[in-house]
Amino acid sequence: MSTIKIGLIEYDSEQYIESVALRQDVLRTPLGLKFTKENMTNDANEMHIAATDGEQLIGVLLLRPLSDHLVKMRQVAVKEVYQGKGVGKQMVQFCESLCKSMGFARIELNARQVALAFYLSQDYDQIGESFLEIGIPHFKMIKKL
Repeated sequence: MSTIKIGLIEYDSEQYIESVALRQDVLRTPLGLKFTKENMTNDANEMHIAATDGEQLIGVLLLRPLSDHLVKMRQVAVKEVYQGKGVGKQMVQFCESLCKSMGFARIELNARQVALAFYLSQDYDQIGESFLEIGIPHFKMIKKL
């Protein structure tokens, strides 16, 4: 595996368009869902973090500021062949550093059941019981920066 690079990408750029396709492949297609324009209405107001391996986009996550001190991490997706190889961890660490440097005090997210152990291993705290989102169980999680 080449050197993985993590960084911000611009909304509506070529990499952004690739990231939407990756989000569709990893997060929506397995559930029989498709992104609609309504699903992406807030994308322009969010920070987009991407992982690349050379020229290839292999991971993405979005950050949505909710207040001056709170940001929501969402739409975390890593290309299947790169899953379990530390790409998600690198993206989460990058976004935590970025958020902290921007003055955010906490990150929250809704983790799918399959990702719960990953976020617990990254020191996120589970808040409450599971709930349904897009038809599957999720857990609210939070981390103080």
